[in-house]
Amino acid sequence: MEILLVSYIAGTENITKKYLSKMVANEIIFIPTAGNVEPYTGYIDEGIEMLESLGYKVEIVDITKFDEVYLQDKLLNAECICISGGNTFYLMQEINKKNLKKVLVNRIKEGAFYIGESAGAIIMSENIEYNQIMDDKTIASELDDYTGLNVFDHYVLPHIGEYPFEETAQKTLNTYQDKIPLVPINNNEAILVDNNGYTVLNECKK
Repeated sequence: MEILLVSYIAGTENITKKYLSKMVANEIIFIPTAGNVEPYTGYIDEGIEMLESLGYKVEIVDITKFDEVYLQDKLLNAECICISGGNTFYLMQEINKKNLKKVLVNRIKEGAFYIGESAGAIIMSENIEYNQIMDDKTIASELDDYTGLNVFDHYVLPHIGEYPFEETAQKTLNTYQDKIPLVPINNNEAILVDNNGYTVLNECKK
């Protein structure tokens, strides 16, 4: 298992390039669903452009636009899955509605390379409720279970010190740092998770 958890895909180009280069496949299944309820989604376009600039074919698959069978088949055959940022609770709601948790976890454990950006990183934790300071959980009106995918035994705290999340990220840190094992990262850092644990990587160290 090897997964890369980031705040901002476009801010970690060199790190992403290094780990994507280990893949045999050239196609990335890109899930932008978390951004469906966000007023600003420029970061999604920037992430897609960056991945394409590295020479990868990016297939955009919005969970809300396809049925469960199609989505499960896509994920079962994916060698690389990338889930972008947005509202974490809405993302988890849509994953649950299409029964994709199990197939996602299985593909990651089987060796599919996973990139999670912000919300896509947070859902790797055991429970996503800690992100309620940064994200509005009432947007996901059908979500009544905050259980995440539980692939990573820590809790990603993205955007630490980054506009426009300076206050909410810091408040999350202050509120939960003594309750759960948080791993704060800024927009130029990534958490590499493998079977031996995790390492925080910095984009500046090329």
